[in-house]
Amino acid sequence: MNGGYTAEGGHGAVPTDGVETGSGAPRGGWPLYEVFVRGKRGLNHVHVGSLHAPDAEMALHNARDLYTRRNEGVSIWVVKAADITASSPDEKDPFFGPSADKVYRHPTFYAIPEDVPHL
Repeated sequence: MNGGYTAEGGHGAVPTDGVETGSGAPRGGWPLYEVFVRGKRGLNHVHVGSLHAPDAEMALHNARDLYTRRNEGVSIWVVKAADITASSPDEKDPFFGPSADKVYRHPTFYAIPEDVPHL
């Protein structure tokens, strides 16, 4: 495996040589899942980390055990990392550039009342 190290999940270089699961299958054989948790007070799911699991159901159970040990959440999403499509930070200017010419999307032409907290 690429010299025995992987940086999957954003945790830096982690040695993988000789790492096995309880079933004898190498950990790298399981897909990587990204975990999102919605907190008690929040409305949005927030990315909290990553884990490897043999299937989505096991990923959900492992995410619950790993990321909500102190009852931090009310909902968990697990998504295969391979199913996520994301823009590249290197392409920020060309990707988000078209929205910059739509000045009407920004409240710069009128006064916002002070009693409107979230606009």
